[in-house]
Amino acid sequence: MRMIFGVVLLIGIALAGFAVHMTQNYVNQQKAALAAAQANNAPTVPTVGVFVANRKLSYGDELKLKDIVVAQWPQNALPKGVFQNVEELFPKDQPGKRYVMRATEKFEAILAVKITEPGKEVGLQSRLEDGQSAFTIKVDVSSGVSGFLRPGDRVDVYWTGKVQGKDNRDQRTVTRLIEDSVKIIAIDQSSNEEIQTSSIARTVTVAVTQLQGASLTQAQSTGRLNLSLVGQRDDSIAELIEVDQKQLLGIEEAQPVAQQEAEKVCTIRMRKGAETVNMPIPCAGG
Repeated sequence: MRMIFGVVLLIGIALAGFAVHMTQNYVNQQKAALAAAQANNAPTVPTVGVFVANRKLSYGDELKLKDIVVAQWPQNALPKGVFQNVEELFPKDQPGKRYVMRATEKFEAILAVKITEPGKEVGLQSRLEDGQSAFTIKVDVSSGVSGFLRPGDRVDVYWTGKVQGKDNRDQRTVTRLIEDSVKIIAIDQSSNEEIQTSSIARTVTVAVTQLQGASLTQAQSTGRLNLSLVGQRDDSIAELIEVDQKQLLGIEEAQPVAQQEAEKVCTIRMRKGAETVNMPIPCAGG
């Protein structure tokens, strides 16, 4: 009896195992069929080859051919300024080394805005556009936004000084916005945008036109300059801004009171007995 029970138990276990095996095969077949169907229905995205960094590149590094590799990039999502062939990146008609101006991570696309032009050293000249020059502004902890400025930031420049009053005698102290949204290209002696530590700058160099440079020179020699950091998304157009002490404190100038013209009185001297008196008479032409 025990033998028959054991045989039946073994047969049951074998059948259960067979059923589990068949179920697992069926599930695997369904998964494979579903994956194949999804692969056939997936849209094909066209790609093109672009140069990417094969290692992390830091500010000031020389860009060499061994530092780049070709990677496939979606054709409809190409960043502006990518390079797709060696002739574009290292043109034969423009010999010279190229340097990294902004840190680039491994497998990040090499972009034109992140490297210098062939033959140009990394520094101020690579950050100036046509018609621009570099102008240095002296700053301290209060006028230089307490060390939070970085190359690449934009600032408004305010001038504080004395101007002549309306009567050319009285002087008043005013603060006026003289330049708006000028680009910083260097802090002290560094044009590295990847500086992470804050420090109190002594000079800030900005990119300006010749006219702006002349205005800043005059302003710096006749008063005090202060910088105000502009937000990254601030596209507002600056208007004429000027504040003096009276406007700051809300003091209104007293308007001069017009003096009433005294009524004209005409008299004539007459003698009454021993006395001489002035008698009023109508004025001529009145």
